[in-house]
Amino acid sequence: MTGWIRVCARSELLPGEYRSVWDGDVQIAVFNLDGELYAIEDVCTHDGGELTGGVVEGHEIECPRHGARFDIRTGAVLCPPAYEPVAKFPVKIEGEAVYTRDDRWD
Repeated sequence: MTGWIRVCARSELLPGEYRSVWDGDVQIAVFNLDGELYAIEDVCTHDGGELTGGVVEGHEIECPRHGARFDIRTGAVLCPPAYEPVAKFPVKIEGEAVYTRDDRWD
């Protein structure tokens, strides 16, 4: 996938909020952490469940199923039972819109 996917208007993604979008068959979650936007694949690498809906504390999200923790800024795994990071994606703001994309195959 090489095209950018519109997530939402910038004003619709306030600090502490997230939005999920699909780029093909990849679900991407875009988070606003204190005004900075970050995008990661919305999947726990432990069991394939969605990360969104889990508790966000600071820059970490906890998988709601088994408690694995990931760094939203980098995708790094921080706590078992996951041992593999989640994919991190670019975010851009163009005009008043927020965009992301799965750039792994560029």
